[in-house]
Amino acid sequence: MKAQVFRGVNQLSYEEIPVPEIAPDEVLVQVQVVGLCQSDIKKILYPLYEPPRIFGHETAGVIAAVGSEVNQWQVGQRVVVLHHIPCMHCAYCLNDNFSMCDVYKNITTTAGFAPSGGGFAEYVKVPGHIVRQGGLMEIPDRITFEQASFVEPTNCCLKAVKKAQIQPGQTVLITGAGPIGLMFIMLVKYFGARAIATDLIPSRIEKALSVGAEAAFDARDPALLDQIHGLTHGMGVDTSILAVPSEKAFFQALDCTRKGGKILFFAEFPDEVEIPINPNILYRREIDLMGSYSSSYRVQSLAADIVFNQRIDVDALVSDRYPLRDLAAAVERAVKPTPETFKILIYPE
Repeated sequence: MKAQVFRGVNQLSYEEIPVPEIAPDEVLVQVQVVGLCQSDIKKILYPLYEPPRIFGHETAGVIAAVGSEVNQWQVGQRVVVLHHIPCMHCAYCLNDNFSMCDVYKNITTTAGFAPSGGGFAEYVKVPGHIVRQGGLMEIPDRITFEQASFVEPTNCCLKAVKKAQIQPGQTVLITGAGPIGLMFIMLVKYFGARAIATDLIPSRIEKALSVGAEAAFDARDPALLDQIHGLTHGMGVDTSILAVPSEKAFFQALDCTRKGGKILFFAEFPDEVEIPINPNILYRREIDLMGSYSSSYRVQSLAADIVFNQRIDVDALVSDRYPLRDLAAAVERAVKPTPETFKILIYPE
């Protein structure tokens, strides 16, 4: 089969490799589409992991083979592949910190080499633990593979929305109107809150409005704080979600968030970034800072319901489609987006 093998920092090699062999409790899935995620891009561009590996984890496809002990799945079924499933019994899982679970972190789907997601290949192997514990979800007939590939990123954003306890009638600032920021806008609106977005690209500001933001502004606008106060009766927003790793965006969010509000870090910052802050600002204004990383098993069914019942318009997020052989070009496009670049999908041939 063909796969894009990570051979070193910013080195992708389109290679012929063996189709993974499956154990009796495993499933082999033929990949139909896989989303290009910012986390994939970081793994490709920075020295975070030793090569060789095959990344890609927002995967939808067709079951191509099942192990002899697998009886709940059949060849030909259309499925979403969830690349991480927690153990459900460690101290982290018992506190709903599923993404901190060692099993969650270390058991994942693979197309070969060190297991790393494996979606950037023609076939991906699903380990027995993931097969047994709900890591495959059947795609309804009315839903396309493209739409189904959004279940995992929807879960990640939904986890953040739930963690921030966003309620109907609240106002939420979303910094960054890329594909993740746009998904946050849709989810915030779906749950009855108002979304305000910021970005630096005019077309993304327009896109934010088109997918449901009540207002969207250029992040460089010197009147931004006044405009947000005008939309919130002088209070500021209830919650700010940082969907871009920007120090300026954080301080802007801090200015725009009301007393007693929350700021949630969703985008991953470079490790060398340190943000200086006077702790009395948090103390006196009672601002909660929180982070939300990866997905949550707790909202897995809800994420699937939102996508499969088309409660948000994930089709509106897709801007670019690349064949697997052109993954390097897709990464380049994501790093240097055109005004019309949003979500990029990858297709094995």
